[in-house]
Amino acid sequence: MDHQLSDIKKESSILLKLGLPIVGTQLLGMGLNVTDTIMAGNLSAADLAGVAVGNALYFPIALFGMATLVAINPVVSQFLGGRQFDKIGKSARQMLWLIGFLTIPSFFIVRNLDILMTWTGVDPQIIPLASGYMKSVSWGIPGLFVLAGFRYFSEGLAVTKPPMFIAGAIMLLNIPADYIFMYGKFGLPQMGAIGTGYATTIVQTIGGIAIVLFTMSFKPFKRFHIFAKTRGPEWKYIKELLHVGVPNGVSSMMEVLLFASVSVLMGTLSVTASAAHQVTINIAATIFMVPFGLSMAISQRVGMAVGQGSIANARFRGFLGTGVCALFMTMTAALIFSIPETIVGIYTSDPEVSKLAVSLVFFAGLFQISDGLQVGGFGALRGLKDTRMPMVFNLISYWVLGFSIGYYLGLELDYGPGGLWIGLISGLTVAAVLHNVRFHLLTKSH
Repeated sequence: MDHQLSDIKKESSILLKLGLPIVGTQLLGMGLNVTDTIMAGNLSAADLAGVAVGNALYFPIALFGMATLVAINPVVSQFLGGRQFDKIGKSARQMLWLIGFLTIPSFFIVRNLDILMTWTGVDPQIIPLASGYMKSVSWGIPGLFVLAGFRYFSEGLAVTKPPMFIAGAIMLLNIPADYIFMYGKFGLPQMGAIGTGYATTIVQTIGGIAIVLFTMSFKPFKRFHIFAKTRGPEWKYIKELLHVGVPNGVSSMMEVLLFASVSVLMGTLSVTASAAHQVTINIAATIFMVPFGLSMAISQRVGMAVGQGSIANARFRGFLGTGVCALFMTMTAALIFSIPETIVGIYTSDPEVSKLAVSLVFFAGLFQISDGLQVGGFGALRGLKDTRMPMVFNLISYWVLGFSIGYYLGLELDYGPGGLWIGLISGLTVAAVLHNVRFHLLTKSH
């Protein structure tokens, strides 16, 4: 199928209309952690460390659950494309069971991670604060998973603005909630770092309730009869969600743990290296929210085309979306190369940290395009409900190659922080090639 310039413009417009609110939702979600960190930092160094360590342990568990629930996006988008509205409602109801299955183990795991802190030699002063934070934030896991599941459900049906508004409201609520619980206002005891966990629990629960109320009252969703029937688990639908979702969850964890491992290795080099890396990775993570948000929109557009029975359209939408991601990352790379000192200056005024961060930002600029291509390609494959092989690709790319190359260059050959970043670039580049070649092969005969 030949696509004219008008087709490219039209599809790009639809993709951005869908994707930019998702980008907004992601950035607002990041804002929760930023708010907690800033407010804990203003209380004491120990409270800041407690939130940092507690969140570092809690986040991979929460991420796995949320990334598993992403499966609802391509599942309902394919049903929408095929106008199988009854199956959309059934999938949403079975997603609720899946949320329950994910919530129970996640809750208990997060509440019992103290042993990891003792085992890894975390400062004894930090352990009770980090442990208290995890126990308090664990109560918010049901709300978090409900919010995530119905957000991805809504995005799979091309309704992306309401979840963004809810995310914005949550972030705004989190500021006074942090203040009340951390500093002990309205007769409450001063809880410090532990209070941020309770604040997060409250706003996540409110967010979960808000998105359920929206889903129940939104007129276009009424035809799916999501809440009109109550049924026990239907394993056919749950199995499909798990088949797509679990590999996606594992892939997300592998990527996050790779970056976390590199951060730990930076800490073995020097305090300056660790601080400079933290600045650089924060810049890269913030920029990454744009192609990540677009990748969710790519999944929806590819899924719709598959549901309509047009693999040719799925191919067009997948590659066009990945191209948009790569184009955006090319522009950010150019910006990074042009004004690295200015960007780093936003984060730190320490001359040693700034000097090293500027050199590391160069590496972050190098991997922008690979990062855009890999997340776009992965989003396109997810739209085909193909997540198992991409999980294997990520294992090979990030750990067998990326981590090994980074460790060897950075520590064994003593190239330091730059060597570790070369490992990250290598892993992302290999993943970018593998994901896009697979999407090409799965759609090439059409």
